[in-house]
Amino acid sequence: MNSRRIIIAGGSGFIGRAIASALSSRGDDVVILTRSPRESRGNVRYVAWDGQTMTDSWLREIDVAHAVINLAGKNVNCRYTRRALEEIDRSRENAVRAVNDAINRCANPPGVLIQASTTAIYGDRGDEVCDESSRVGEGIPVQTATKWERAFDSVPTPRTRRVLLRMPFVLGRGGGVLKMLATMSRCFLGGTVGDGRQIISWIHIDDLVRIVLRAIDDEQMTGLYIAASPNAVTNAEFMRELRHAVHRPWSPPVPAVMVRLGCFLLRTEPVLALTGRRAIPRRLSEDGIAFEHPRLPAALKSLLN
Repeated sequence: MNSRRIIIAGGSGFIGRAIASALSSRGDDVVILTRSPRESRGNVRYVAWDGQTMTDSWLREIDVAHAVINLAGKNVNCRYTRRALEEIDRSRENAVRAVNDAINRCANPPGVLIQASTTAIYGDRGDEVCDESSRVGEGIPVQTATKWERAFDSVPTPRTRRVLLRMPFVLGRGGGVLKMLATMSRCFLGGTVGDGRQIISWIHIDDLVRIVLRAIDDEQMTGLYIAASPNAVTNAEFMRELRHAVHRPWSPPVPAVMVRLGCFLLRTEPVLALTGRRAIPRRLSEDGIAFEHPRLPAALKSLLN
């Protein structure tokens, strides 16, 4: 395969780094648009971007790119004050519109645009199965996710194929929610959260990377996909398997009232721990895309042992 230029907007986080590493390993030239550029490594370059302003420097990069992956946006792991929510929404909407506008200004637009979204758009759904045809839910995380996707839909890129990936918890090495939960579990603080019945949809970082690469290469992939393992679990199951993976036989359960108190002290929101949804990758399954890590025990073992 000939070397191709791939742009990753907001690619300095652990998901972006994993995607960049896989692309670089197969010979692609990777350009990461980031607020914190660093020295280039191999065929991965970093270009400064404030997340909202279209500049000639990275417009020129997109104009000769094969694909653009947009992961940009402020982390939702914070207290949902009015100011914080405005910053979250603005960071996502501005980044989406800037990237899409840049693509439309290109003389030679990229072949595909891959946009990140979240399964949190389904809200707290108990054990109900959610796929790409399911209605959106209710609540603040849903409102944020809906605004994110509406911004993407509001600026079409008619000359560029579009793929929208709704992602759940991404389990990976050295980042994301797994790093924090594994540390807590090693300290015997990895007990069931709340009643433990909330459903956790998840995906191994290696499977997510494979899906993104497939979306780049497969011209038949278009539209909305849920990028989640087909085997969601309850919180009680997740924490039990996590304790097993880090060799801790037991941890005390954490009642919902203690979760709320802890989240207040940690400046985050209990809704992230006390709600869930069973999101399944119906379209990926229909396309015959298999998962290398479909079951949680083996996925955790591959990441933590």
